[in-house]
Amino acid sequence: MHESERHRVILSAVQDRPVVTVPDLCGLTGVSEATIRRDIATLHVQKKLRRVRGGAEAIAPPQFVGLAGRTFAVNETIRIHEKQAIARAAVDLCEDGESIIVNGGTTTFQMVHPLATRRLQVFTNSFPIAEHLLKHSKNTVMLPGGAIYREQNIILSPFENDVTRNFYARRMFMGAQGLGPLGLMEADPLLIQAEEKLMGRADELVVLVDSSKFGTRSSLVLCPLDRIDTVITDDGIPDRAAAMLEAAEVRVIVAPVGRAETRSG
Repeated sequence: MHESERHRVILSAVQDRPVVTVPDLCGLTGVSEATIRRDIATLHVQKKLRRVRGGAEAIAPPQFVGLAGRTFAVNETIRIHEKQAIARAAVDLCEDGESIIVNGGTTTFQMVHPLATRRLQVFTNSFPIAEHLLKHSKNTVMLPGGAIYREQNIILSPFENDVTRNFYARRMFMGAQGLGPLGLMEADPLLIQAEEKLMGRADELVVLVDSSKFGTRSSLVLCPLDRIDTVITDDGIPDRAAAMLEAAEVRVIVAPVGRAETRSG
């Protein structure tokens, strides 16, 4: 990740929560603590943030604390070609007339373009996914009630009795913070709470992750590997990750840019 991109991620992170630690920023950017400390020092001198012991804080602390992890605006610029290929392969699994759940995220957002020619019932907690499908497709779109988290462009409901419990889907499509031997990982407890509720409304769980996500870890595990039916990724998937999924009997679809092929497993 280039310096300018790291700076955008760091500045976005300090607007999300009162204080961001150096390890947090290492996890978001994938660089060393020494690099993050230099970046913080640079941004401190530029008066774009305030350096504190062990991390950084915003010059003007946010009034509303958002979700952990990178913002939607930052994430959608990263590995865009891989995300587009993965999204095309995901939509290829769908048939007109089906009901699907599309969880919020920048990889799942890329599904909106191939979905433009389809006719499905789409339940999503993503404001930009819903907006795009309403404007550019004839799919039926449903949204849960709840608060909109602006930085992630996602709608989360604190209530158990929202419209989610009345929806049934053939498949749920979702991204993740990371995917490893312990299972599917997320960055924020609120996301896990919302995603667990959605997962209970679908027959199959399809996870959309680019190959970099197999090297990403989080302290929060959403579900074990045996809960996942299908993983769609790009052709950069490490052999060790492919073997891990095969051992867990998870179907893997490898989607190079422009086409998709199935790896046995």
